[in-house]
Amino acid sequence: MSYKYSELESVMSELTDIIDSLEVKFAKLIQRLNVLEAENKQLKNSLTIANNEIQKNEAKLNDVYAKYESLQLANSLLGSEEGRKDTKLKINSLIREIDQCIAHLAK
Repeated sequence: MSYKYSELESVMSELTDIIDSLEVKFAKLIQRLNVLEAENKQLKNSLTIANNEIQKNEAKLNDVYAKYESLQLANSLLGSEEGRKDTKLKINSLIREIDQCIAHLAK
């Protein structure tokens, strides 16, 4: 097969155009990749922040729930108004006894 110089020039020109087109497309893909990587990094950061916030809120919720249970228990122990007074007196008495024990241990 023998090509004429003008035919080779035409083929070379087409190949050059194809290569130029591929280079442009490749550059656009690289640019898009960089944008997506930056967006991915930002989303990962947002996710980490959100997960930390969830953990904090779960800890707060557990704390509030524990306090709620303690209050329910205290209220059930106190019972009626008369029972509450008796219970408060008993608790105060126990606290005084504990304070006395601590004082004796400190000597």
